[in-house]
Amino acid sequence: MTDIGILPAPSIAYGALSPMLIMFGAAVVSVLVEAFAPRRYRLVTQLVLAGGGVLGSFIAVVALAGSREVVMNGAVAIDGPTLFLQGLILVASALALTVMAQRRATAALPGKVSVGNGLDAFAAQASSVPGGEPERVLNRTGITQTEIFPLTLFAIAGMMLFPACNDLLTMFVALEVFSLPLYVMCALARRRRLLSQESALKYFLLGAFSSAFFLFGSAFVYGYAGTVELDAVARAVSADAGERSFLLLGVAMLSVGLLFKIGAVPFHFWVPDVYQGAPTPVTAFMAATTKIAAFGGLLRVLYVALPGIASDWRPVLWAVAIATMLIGSIGAVTQTDVKRMLAYSAVAHTGFLLTGVAAANERGVSSTLFYLAAYGFSTVGAFAVAGLVRSGNTDDGADGDFDDDDEVTDLSRWAGIGRRAPVLGIVFALFLLAFAGIPLTSGFVGKFAVFEAAASGGAVPLVVVGVVCSAIAAYFYVRVIVLMFFADPVEDSGVLRIPGPAVAISIGVSAFVTVLLGVVPQPLLELVGNLASFVK
Repeated sequence: MTDIGILPAPSIAYGALSPMLIMFGAAVVSVLVEAFAPRRYRLVTQLVLAGGGVLGSFIAVVALAGSREVVMNGAVAIDGPTLFLQGLILVASALALTVMAQRRATAALPGKVSVGNGLDAFAAQASSVPGGEPERVLNRTGITQTEIFPLTLFAIAGMMLFPACNDLLTMFVALEVFSLPLYVMCALARRRRLLSQESALKYFLLGAFSSAFFLFGSAFVYGYAGTVELDAVARAVSADAGERSFLLLGVAMLSVGLLFKIGAVPFHFWVPDVYQGAPTPVTAFMAATTKIAAFGGLLRVLYVALPGIASDWRPVLWAVAIATMLIGSIGAVTQTDVKRMLAYSAVAHTGFLLTGVAAANERGVSSTLFYLAAYGFSTVGAFAVAGLVRSGNTDDGADGDFDDDDEVTDLSRWAGIGRRAPVLGIVFALFLLAFAGIPLTSGFVGKFAVFEAAASGGAVPLVVVGVVCSAIAAYFYVRVIVLMFFADPVEDSGVLRIPGPAVAISIGVSAFVTVLLGVVPQPLLELVGNLASFVK
């Protein structure tokens, strides 16, 4: 009889995986709550579960500080960049969850209750036909659903795994784990449901194509190296062990999947439509956390698996970064919708981040990590404020029409709202100035860091284009500020609703960190400088 041997038992390092295991566990329990808990208890239970899961995962991340190991038979790497990005994802998610959790904003007029930013932003029943009688009945009863929380928790768990992946197949699984919930979340808007569903469909179809490219690219890399482990691929590249055309074709296809997720040109077309159509709390969540996770994965692939062919991928990355900065900045100038403007702004920031990645050195990694932190806080805060600008109609929705107090995203209707709500107007202006890279904001330090890293890596043309695009970007940010504070209100100008406590906390923390990182950036710069090396 032939001895076929004994399959080795997998070794699971529960301690090293604890941040992700806690979040996956919370997500599974959250699904059970949706299935079995009485409706009247679901909201409180989901909030406690989501908050507890995020807090527990964050404590586990802090407890692992300083760890450098590869676990799960080489599938998962725990190192400085992984732990920093996981912590950043959790903090940004916590801020976004507070926006999702706020059921109603305080009305601007006494004696009225206005539908506000938060759970009431989500469809009462996602499966109902938009505008149909069942939907109107559900709206009249005031029913709100809580399925947004398990979807969010699964997305967070997948995002935490993505930058930790040390092989391409695990990375593909993580990509799908956080992408699939996002496709559904984008379709859950309570108002403008057709626009929301259209954006979700576009995101799903394009995302499916990009995922297929990523998987196909993984197959080509395997054909070249005989493995999908990133460090083993790096050794195969150094030894020039296979057919080089397989490697280059595989890297090109992998890049399609990764560049799609970060919203880089020419794979950025989904960004404006999805950011505009998705519920604003979901936009705040995905705009910050998806970019953090995707850049973490991109850094690991390029810096761990492919440093041996940096001379091949750096010129391509230069071209992508330049095109992304230019198209994002110029596209934002032409927008008349606030959410679409912020979407093109996000595309431009992707270009700035790619400038740091293209440095191909540890300073590039550390500057990218800092920029992601600065961008994440400002983005959540900006969308949280944008979701508070309403049409001003305080109809309670008893007729089933919840479009009466819809979000106002048309820029022309933002005229004068900064004068009527100066505190929120100033805070939103602060976020815009941070996006523009004005001194004493986190955005200035972030841009300076990535430009300096790029210059040290010989990417001076990228720095020149980045400075020009920053000047272009400053124009459309300042244009919004001038409109808010110096333009006369029009007849149908929007009204800035007073945020509830949860949303106020999210906005306040985001604004505080934006200023703090602009005034006292050195502690975080030193931290990311010490965390910039990947374990191999």
